[in-house]
Formats: sequence, C-alpha cells, structure tokens
Amino acid sequence: MKDTLFGQEKVMRLQNLNYREQQRTREVAASQAALRGRYRTYGLLAGVVALLVLALILARHGRQQERAKEALERSLAELKTAQDQLVQREKMAFLGELTAGIAHELQNPLNFVKNFAEVSTDLVDEITGERRDPARSNGLEQEILAGLKQNLLQISQHGQRATSIIKGMLEHSRTGTGQRQSIDLNQLTEDSLRLAYQGLQAKEKGFVADLLTSYAPDLPRISVMPLDIGRVMINLFTNAFHAVQARQQQPESDYRPAVAVSTQAVAGGIEIRIRDNGIGMSEVVKARIFQPFFTTKAVGEGTGLGLSLSHDVVTTGHGGTLTVESREGEGTEFVVTLPA
Repeated sequence: MKDTLFGQEKVMRLQNLNYREQQRTREVAASQAALRGRYRTYGLLAGVVALLVLALILARHGRQQERAKEALERSLAELKTAQDQLVQREKMAFLGELTAGIAHELQNPLNFVKNFAEVSTDLVDEITGERRDPARSNGLEQEILAGLKQNLLQISQHGQRATSIIKGMLEHSRTGTGQRQSIDLNQLTEDSLRLAYQGLQAKEKGFVADLLTSYAPDLPRISVMPLDIGRVMINLFTNAFHAVQARQQQPESDYRPAVAVSTQAVAGGIEIRIRDNGIGMSEVVKARIFQPFFTTKAVGEGTGLGLSLSHDVVTTGHGGTLTVESREGEGTEFVVTLPA
C-alpha cells in the first residue's frame, strides 16, 4: 500500500498535476491581467472619444455664442441708429414747433407795430403833409393828434410785448447760471405767494381769494438759486390765481376762489404743493402744458414761456421734478420736488 501510494510513479504524477495547476493559475492570472488591460484601453479610448465629443460640443457652442454675440451687436447698433434718428427727428420736430411758436408770438406784436406805424404816418401827413386841408378846424387837428398819440402808445405796448417774449427766451438760455444759497423755503414760498396775490390785485381791482397755507415747521434749509425758484413760485401762484379768477367769472352762485400751498420734507428732498379750485384743464392741455409758447390765455395775455421756464429751472437747474394733476372744472395741483 505504501509503495502503491508513495511510489515514484505516483509522486511524478502528483508533481505533474501540481505543475499543471500552477501553469493554469498563471494562465488565468495572465488572462485576467490582459482583460484588465483591455478594459483600461477601452476606458481610455472611451474617455478620449468623450473628450473629443465635448470639445466638438464646446466648439459648436462657442461658434453659436459668437454668432449670437455678433447678431446682438448688430441689433444693438441698429437700435442705437434708430434711437439716434428718433432723437434727431424729435429735436427737429421740437425745433420746428419752437420756431413756429417764436414766429407766431413775435408776428402778432410786429404786425400791430407795422399797422399802427402806417396809420400814424397817414395821420402825420394829414396834419403837415400835402393832404393838409387849410380850412380844417383846430379841433379836428387835436383829434388827429390824440389818435396819433394813441397809436404811439399801442406801438410802445406791442413793442414791450415783443421785448418780454425775447426776455423770456433769454431766461430759458440762462437757466441755472445763478449762485446757490441756503434759504428757508417756507419764507420764500410765503413771500412769492403774497407778491403774486398783490400783483394780481393791483391789476384786477376787487379780486379776492382765500389763501390756505400749511408750512412744515421743521423744514430743513435747502441750497437753491433763490431768484430762479422765486420766479417759479410766482409763476405757479399767478397761474393759480388766474385759474380761480376765470372760474369766478362763470355763473356759479356758491363758488369761492381759493389757492392752497403746503410744504413738507420727503425722502431725499422737499416737496411744495400748490393747489387751486379753478377751472382745471383737459388731458390735451395737460399733455402740452410744459411746451414753450403753449398757452391757453387770450392773445396778448401770455407768452407761453412761464411753465416751460419753470420746468427747466426745477428739473435742469436743480435736479428736481415739476408735475401737474388737474381735473377739468375742479382745479389743478402743481407739485415741486427739490432734492436736499
């Protein structure tokens, strides 16, 4: 049994089996190593392919972005060109309206001056020229001289109106050229209210209106150009008094004209409200109220420069705002906001 189990033949067979088992193990390990190598190769190839695909996608996206950027730049350039053209057209339209307004406003007094000058020349010829009648009485000549004097007064009046129009235009060009001073806005508003009220009473005897004031007691001092802001206040108060006077002339039995003014501190500045219970204005008038030479007053009573000048003083000269709210037949309120 021992020879059978541990004989030389059996030992060689066991060694052969062991050798083949080791050989098989090495082959399996080599096969697994080769398989792992292939997997790594495939992974690297897949990574390279993915990188190439990503690079292509990024390149395509970059080209799309570049095309989109170019299209956006073209659109922006076209929009800017269109905006410049629109602004230029608006400027030309405004210049046309301004020129037409200037021509219209100056043409009226100049026509009056021309006509009265021609009539006056004829009157002078009646007295001293070839058409003088020696048999004419002294009283008739006195009447002619009185008419001549009246014509000269009319020439002077319309010449002053033309001067006031030109003065208003020059004030437009000088807006914001004054020196700023720290002032008490309540006092300036009160002085402007009284000055405008007394000025209208001097022209219109018997005009009376209720003056309602509400000034904030703790209003801080503000740095403004006093002459410009005072002119704005007087203009707004004068318009308010004219509005209540126009309504007073309408057949209303229980109407009592009133102009109210209030001041208060707001975020970043000071607010002034001027309200009247006058005739008010329509939406069409309100849309054009700040345009130069636009006026609802009769010919010869206003140049249409007051509110335009006031708007420029507040907005351009002081960086504030001037707005208006109005209801036809009920009244108007102007709101002036000045930055602190």
